[in-house]
Amino acid sequence: MKKLVSLAALLAMLGGCMTTQDGSIYGSEMAEENLNTDTVTLTDSYLMAAAPKYYIGNAYKVDDVQYIPSEDLTYNQTGIAGIIPAELNGQKTTNGEVFESAQMLATSKTLPLPTIAKVTNLDNGQSVVVRVNNRGPFVNTRIMDLSPAAAQKIGMNSQAKVQVQVLTEQSLAVKNATIGVNNEPAEVVAETATVEVAPAPQPAPAPVASGDYTIQLAAFYAEDSADAMAQRMKAYGDAVVVNEGGMYKVRIINLDAAKARSVINALRTNEGMAPGLLKNGRWVNADSI
Repeated sequence: MKKLVSLAALLAMLGGCMTTQDGSIYGSEMAEENLNTDTVTLTDSYLMAAAPKYYIGNAYKVDDVQYIPSEDLTYNQTGIAGIIPAELNGQKTTNGEVFESAQMLATSKTLPLPTIAKVTNLDNGQSVVVRVNNRGPFVNTRIMDLSPAAAQKIGMNSQAKVQVQVLTEQSLAVKNATIGVNNEPAEVVAETATVEVAPAPQPAPAPVASGDYTIQLAAFYAEDSADAMAQRMKAYGDAVVVNEGGMYKVRIINLDAAKARSVINALRTNEGMAPGLLKNGRWVNADSI
């Protein structure tokens, strides 16, 4: 017998989530061998369509395991995937889209919404390109759930081990379509971004302190995109672009512990970001200071 979940209890636990009769929850909140990531031609227009909003969100926990959503264009992980129940067809996803079980869609605990990813069933090698547009699954045993159509495409009848790889160019394109960026020069993008935040007067930032901490905001393959973000992020400190590992990484540097804590809190509250933190070049937990 399926266990019916109290709607009141679910709303108290996770506002704005989609739930199923079996208790699955979706909604607002190791290096592996690389598979072939040749350029993918996307023929379904909904995969690259602009979304109602570009959503990252704040850190959250599932049964005491913390998840930190972030823009990670190098995301490449393996784990167990499940199938989103078809009964959720027509319900709203975290970023305001409508879930359609016949489309190639997926959920993720940490990837931005929307993101375009390639999912490979490691049992048979079959792959599908999906649009990640919802948070979930809110269980620690799975890294992703696929729509029934996407699961069928790669021969999944139930849970299966998969590899999930973000498609960088496609993900940046759908992000830019959503936030309204159309390949303008960096100066224009930065100017537009500045106008967007201008209505809320901000106190002048305190002088940047010299310290051991660095905050990483995002990583891009396109240098102009990184430059545009760095220009906008100068309101929070000494924002620079670092060319590392073939990517342009936007960072705020030279922070002491107190300033780093303050900037991380401000970025989470004002920008909806989940920034990473380095101390003397080594990654540390952003909540450890």
